[in-house]
Amino acid sequence: MAQAQKMSVVQLTLLTAVNMLGSGIVMLPAKLAQVGAISILSWLVTAIGSLALAYAFARCGMLSRKSGGMGGYAEYTFGKGGNYLTNYTYGLSLLIANVAIGVTAVGYIQVLLGVTLSAVQITLCTIGLLWLTTFANFGGTRITGRIGAITVWGVIAPVVVVSTVGWFWFKADVYAAGWNPHQMPWFDAAGASVSITLWAFLGLESACANTDAVENPERNVPIAVLGGTLGAAVVYIVSTNVVAGIIDNPTLAASTAPFGLVFAQMFNPMVGNLVMAAMVLACVGSLLGWQFTIAQVFKSSADTGYFLPVFSRVNAAGTPIIGMLILLAVQTAMALLTISPDLSKQFDVLVNLAVVTNLVPYILSMAALMTLQKVCEVPPRKALITNLVAWLAAAYSYLALYSSGEQALMMGGLATIFGYTLFGFVNNRLMRLEAKGVFQVPVQCTSASHDPARSAAPIR
Repeated sequence: MAQAQKMSVVQLTLLTAVNMLGSGIVMLPAKLAQVGAISILSWLVTAIGSLALAYAFARCGMLSRKSGGMGGYAEYTFGKGGNYLTNYTYGLSLLIANVAIGVTAVGYIQVLLGVTLSAVQITLCTIGLLWLTTFANFGGTRITGRIGAITVWGVIAPVVVVSTVGWFWFKADVYAAGWNPHQMPWFDAAGASVSITLWAFLGLESACANTDAVENPERNVPIAVLGGTLGAAVVYIVSTNVVAGIIDNPTLAASTAPFGLVFAQMFNPMVGNLVMAAMVLACVGSLLGWQFTIAQVFKSSADTGYFLPVFSRVNAAGTPIIGMLILLAVQTAMALLTISPDLSKQFDVLVNLAVVTNLVPYILSMAALMTLQKVCEVPPRKALITNLVAWLAAAYSYLALYSSGEQALMMGGLATIFGYTLFGFVNNRLMRLEAKGVFQVPVQCTSASHDPARSAAPIR
């Protein structure tokens, strides 16, 4: 049998960058404008922190032989409880992020159609998108996966155009006027937007899922992950700052469709409308992929006993419909609970909460990397360098937690503690499965391992 062709380091680097350049950037120019162009300091902090996280996850992916991605990493240090809590908080963050993507799409829709929706109407439209993208997945992902791979370019293409061609419309006086409109101290400005900038990088851990498909993975996977993350950071920083030099700060900060606004000013309103339509389609395509992925995350956890067995049930097409409907009900409740007269504020609440819950698996994984290297007998000098990077990534994660605000920290903390309470019930099931040998997995290491269950996440 012919051996499958391996990706080069350049191909994997591009794939990693594209996986992060999804719908997470759609609202960023407007959100960053609320701080001012000085938010570039947040980008620099986030770029360094994300690079540290990316390298640490690359090392985890190279060494770990446990299944379950971040949950498997956490188990090396925190045992079954750490594995469960990682899966629980990661699944919760994906649910919240989906609602945020839906709100983003509705923001562009109302500008595209020239209508002003009430808080209730915005929420109902968001719920409608969530339901539509869930039902569309019932037949499997063959079609929806292809749709997502095409529609994501509705975000990537405008962002790349702004980053390159947009300089012809850039005005230094507009940029300077919006540099620091609230006269914030530099330290405060650097931390003010860390959570929203990290939002654009969420999912970077999924870039390590292609270990077995690349040439010389020991060398090329860390290079590709770091290169892809750095490339995405450059595009993010350049595009958002170019926009800040084209649209005046008050107008940009109040916009719910910043890229449509900038293209309308660069060219004409028709082009702006086309860009908004493309970004709406990109958000819908992203939702299609994430609805199925979330169901698969819960299914894989249910298969190993961490979540309820109901999430494991699938139809003839292999689709966990019952699990999808349960998760859809949770997302509907989240949309209703975060309802706000201001779409931008509703988006803020969702993004900050998604970041807080997603940082729990990040921090657990960084702590586990030290144990993982010890178990795998990594040479002390090489282990020390990796551990220092993991500590830097953990420090950045705590800064992102702090910058998410009191409300997000309180709600995220309550959700995490509730997960511990649930584990008291879950552990009884785990003990029964352990008695049957389900969890008797030897702790092994390899320099080029890959777990098939660690599948790449779709583009956000």
